[in-house]
Amino acid sequence: MKKIICTVVALCMLLGMAAMAEGTTYKVGICNYVDHASLNQIVDNVQARLAAIGEEKGVTFDVQYDNCNADASVMSQIIADFIADGVDLMVGVATPVAMQMQSATEDNQIPVVFAAVSDPMAVELVAAMDAPGANITGTSDFLNTNAVLDLIFAANPEAKTIGLLYDVGQDASTTPIAAAKEYLDAKGVAYKDYTGTNTSEVIMAAQAAAADQVDAVFTPTDNTVMAAELSIYETLSEAGIPHYTGADSFALNGAFVGYGVDYANLGVETANMIAEILVDGASPAETAVKTFDNGTATINTETCAALGLELDAVSAAFEPFCTSILTVETAEEFE
Repeated sequence: MKKIICTVVALCMLLGMAAMAEGTTYKVGICNYVDHASLNQIVDNVQARLAAIGEEKGVTFDVQYDNCNADASVMSQIIADFIADGVDLMVGVATPVAMQMQSATEDNQIPVVFAAVSDPMAVELVAAMDAPGANITGTSDFLNTNAVLDLIFAANPEAKTIGLLYDVGQDASTTPIAAAKEYLDAKGVAYKDYTGTNTSEVIMAAQAAAADQVDAVFTPTDNTVMAAELSIYETLSEAGIPHYTGADSFALNGAFVGYGVDYANLGVETANMIAEILVDGASPAETAVKTFDNGTATINTETCAALGLELDAVSAAFEPFCTSILTVETAEEFE
């Protein structure tokens, strides 16, 4: 009987919270790290899902959005403005923004939900994935690096040298690049680093990889390279070098293959977490970081043809390593 009474009391409390929430306006500040297909897709889906949740629950999400374009001083100002405006929750899209929001909310404890943070424990955003332990939680696009590299050798078992194209300053690349080197060392395959910290440097790095005629290039979920993809994909494809990457948005912007997280779904789940915290009263400290299955390979059919590869043959080679295979053509943004 006691257990039944406790259950009824808990249910009544939840219903009471829902009734109190109805008609409430919640101020949400979203800061995007940089303008590119992956992160923009997240933002679009966060906003669309919040609008839908608002209709479902009879609440309003007043969303303030800004993009710091990878400028740390601009990022700090955006976050300071959010705090001054009295937002109820902040959303940090990508690791650098999430880390700055964590620092800015240590005293005021404004809830923070991050999106697309590749390794939140490594950068000490959370104490544990299942119990963050503070005012911050969110969604992670943690990459299964070995799965991407498996595709390279599925398509070309004779590959001898792999180019690693990334930004040394991107936290999203630190763990997967180390994992890639460990994988390739174990396989006895040579590799070479090609790095850049901005679009111009990434273009030069891609040109160097093309000149070296590496057998394939690997890039994880690196925001700097993602922002440059539309400027480098032709350089690599014209050199006959397939570019394997850690997100479908790279393939949309011209890379041969993107393998990993569905960023549209990541955006939706990020919005769901925002609503759970603001509307349902969930504690960020007890809300587990959400990760996603890394099983979808997205092939750019135009780049595939430019490389002289048969789509059916490539798909057949990839099939044992993927839960699904999708195709795209080169564009700037997802429709």
